[in-house]
Amino acid sequence: MSKKEKKTAAPEAEEQTVVPTEDVQPEAQVQPEEAEAPAVPDETEALRAQIADQEDKFLRLCAEYDNFRRRSKQEKDALYADATADAVKALLPVFDNLERALQQETTDEAYKKGVEMTMAGLRKAFESLGVTEIDAAGQSFDPNIHNAVMHIEDETLEENVVSQVFQAGFKLGDKVIRFAMVQVAN
Repeated sequence: MSKKEKKTAAPEAEEQTVVPTEDVQPEAQVQPEEAEAPAVPDETEALRAQIADQEDKFLRLCAEYDNFRRRSKQEKDALYADATADAVKALLPVFDNLERALQQETTDEAYKKGVEMTMAGLRKAFESLGVTEIDAAGQSFDPNIHNAVMHIEDETLEENVVSQVFQAGFKLGDKVIRFAMVQVAN
């Protein structure tokens, strides 16, 4: 072979060595497909995370609505109790006057019976509203429901016992509408 042929043969040899590197390139094309395959689980995980986020938002919204509904019901009940208490407070002077009228002696039985019936009707109306009279006479003094305006020494009674009630007290459930005005012994 001449030198020229050797030079020509050498490039062919180089071409042969290049061919195997070209075989590697198609494998490199397979690698991007493999890179796409893991992208699908990433998208799935992103969608799962998005679903979890939306579910969390939904549960929080449900909890907020439930709290709103409960709070609204409590406010409505409190408003009803306050309105009832205000109405009863407006009627308490009438109750006090009827009670004083019953304590007065009269010879007119029809008048006395009429006052008794009016008082019974008022008590029944209070009862239907859930208003109860505070028991005070003979009870132990409780500053949460009694208003002590007098103090006496009476050895026949125990210490801190209500000896006399000047004005009846009323409660609506646990709420005191008017404290009982009392006299406390010892």
